[in-house]
Amino acid sequence: MALLKIADLYPNFTENIFGGDDVKSFSVYNHANDKIGSVYDIIVDETGRFRYLVIDTGFWIFGKKVLLPIGKASIDHDHERVYAHGLTKEQAENLPEYDEDMTIDYDYEERVRKVYRGVEYDDSKVYNQDVDAYDYDREPSLYAYQDTDDHQSLKLYEERLVANKESFLAGTVTIGKRVETETATVSVPVEKERVIVERTTPTNSTAVIPGKTAFSGEEVARIEVFEESAGIEKQTFVREEVSVRKEVEQETVSSRETVRREELDMETDGEVVVNSDR
Repeated sequence: MALLKIADLYPNFTENIFGGDDVKSFSVYNHANDKIGSVYDIIVDETGRFRYLVIDTGFWIFGKKVLLPIGKASIDHDHERVYAHGLTKEQAENLPEYDEDMTIDYDYEERVRKVYRGVEYDDSKVYNQDVDAYDYDREPSLYAYQDTDDHQSLKLYEERLVANKESFLAGTVTIGKRVETETATVSVPVEKERVIVERTTPTNSTAVIPGKTAFSGEEVARIEVFEESAGIEKQTFVREEVSVRKEVEQETVSSRETVRREELDMETDGEVVVNSDR
């Protein structure tokens, strides 16, 4: 079975597998709680199962990169640490060095496994077996994933649609005033007095005593005549009032996306009773 770097199989492994944790930056400690390096990369098989952590030993062994089987490692996500169980400095020195440009074949893996098994590697043997002939499940001490305590736990992730709202400027409304002119007509009734002179001939005339009013030339009738003139002026009045306010209208925006969720696959070997209800 071919082995790959995790980024080659899962380009977004940080989010999709580790929930945002970049395990490749975690520090590595041994059983004595001494820092021995950091995680340089992760090696998985073509089915996506973890097989090795690539450990950069830093100053511990002068920057040598070696493989740590996943069964020998426990990951502490809270403290961003990886604990390498049983890895000694002598073992690390005996491990074949890892080069990221190399192809991990059966012979290289077997050299790594023999160091962790405590079996001396025989250079005279040629380990050219097919990689697919090896069954990782037969060596759980090397390839069974472990956590930092006596429990074995696996985080299952799922994707959810999270709706967020943000405000943006949709436009502006500007209200001002302008002056328009029009011709207005107003009518005002005015009164004018007119003098009307009426003449009548008496039917029963009597004699008038001379010397009083007749032929004296002094009798005058005087009457004052009035008329109204129109006075028109312009005055300003409030025609209407305009108020400006905003109202918030709500509408529902729906979106449909495809989300992923991880489900648990369980395999048992032998007569093992598993209670998975809790």
